[in-house]
Amino acid sequence: MTSTLNRAGQDRTDTTTPRVTIGEALTRLMAGGVPFRFTAYDGSTAGPQDSPIHLRLLNERGLSYLLSAPGDLGMARAYVSGDIALEGVHPGNPYDALVHLQSNLRFKMPSPAEAFALARGIGLGKLLPPEPPPQEALPRWRRLLEGFRHSKTRDAEAIHHHYDVSNRFYEMVLGPSMTYTCACFPHEGATLEEAQAFKYDLVCRKLDLKPGMRLLDVGCGWGGMVRHAAREYGVEVIGVTLSKEQAAWGQAAVEREGLADRAEVRFGDYREVSESGFDAVSSIGLTEHIGVRNYPAYFSLLRDKLVPGGRILNHCITRADNHVRGTGAFIDRYVFPDGELTGSGRIITTMQDVGLEVRHEENLREHYALTLKGWCENLVENWDECVADVGEGTAKVWGIYMAGSRLAFERNEIQLHQVLGVKPDEHGNAHFPLRPTWLS
Repeated sequence: MTSTLNRAGQDRTDTTTPRVTIGEALTRLMAGGVPFRFTAYDGSTAGPQDSPIHLRLLNERGLSYLLSAPGDLGMARAYVSGDIALEGVHPGNPYDALVHLQSNLRFKMPSPAEAFALARGIGLGKLLPPEPPPQEALPRWRRLLEGFRHSKTRDAEAIHHHYDVSNRFYEMVLGPSMTYTCACFPHEGATLEEAQAFKYDLVCRKLDLKPGMRLLDVGCGWGGMVRHAAREYGVEVIGVTLSKEQAAWGQAAVEREGLADRAEVRFGDYREVSESGFDAVSSIGLTEHIGVRNYPAYFSLLRDKLVPGGRILNHCITRADNHVRGTGAFIDRYVFPDGELTGSGRIITTMQDVGLEVRHEENLREHYALTLKGWCENLVENWDECVADVGEGTAKVWGIYMAGSRLAFERNEIQLHQVLGVKPDEHGNAHFPLRPTWLS
């Protein structure tokens, strides 16, 4: 016997549909068998006993998460809520499990009749969605109450959701640099801190910064680029971030390092910066948040901030192609609400269309995989303190997000491009040397 719903939404006994165990249902949905060990709360099992990965479904709520939101969103809900246990890997770095699953997991699409029979066999009541975990952002249609997508109000809320978790949490995960963007490793043996410092210095050299110049750093985070440019190159810097927590931490670091006479980390929207006449603009990790349709306005605004001959360095995650797509249900709800990615070609085209001359670009995707590996190692090393600070559910979100992103960079599903542009003067002079100085 199995359970179905009557008109009142209550379970009633169905004597005609044979019962299906969860393990049996999973096996029927897999092409080539279940590639991991699976154990469910109903006592059923599936998959090889000697698999290095063991997934335990602990309760009915977990099953309802999986059935009511098939794919990465349902899996994330069950995992974050503790309704699924993933054994054989540390929750701060489930990279090996994700590699195994992505390499071996093959679903087959059942016919509507087969799908309905499986659902009835397990119990139609399991299709009712439970309340999502507290770490989950509202769906996009509900976010309309906060304003249209990429309005100032809605962007501020999206940034708050991701970046205002806890400065202490970020210190433990990111390390002393407090830099939450792709590092650039000068050699394979470089540490994460060395690679972040090298990245900032590479940006400064591409922008050809010199003492007395003025730099605007949009989406400045905790002010790593602001402080590096002011300290190492003697420039005057304004950094701006939509995260109040980041701004407070970054400005305190500026003052602690004795840089307040030429550097500022400001809380606010980059669109509200009133100053202009900058010699250079750096945008490191902001473009992912602004929306592809806003690229023309974004690059036009930054162009207008520059003096003739001024340079702009845009550093952001991209797709491997130039199609415009969202970030997927899990990333959108748990990590980057309203995030949107496209390819480097779209970025270069838009920069050219608004009058910026593109002089150089490079892809650092392997560097981002190494960066994420370092962050996951930091999370594992500081796991107990991270859980005490933000809770186990949030810490697990970060572990699976960073490990999954590492795999995506390794497999060329996403990339990281730096694009260097210049604003030519009225005569078309880019004030650019015959060969790039940062390569010498």
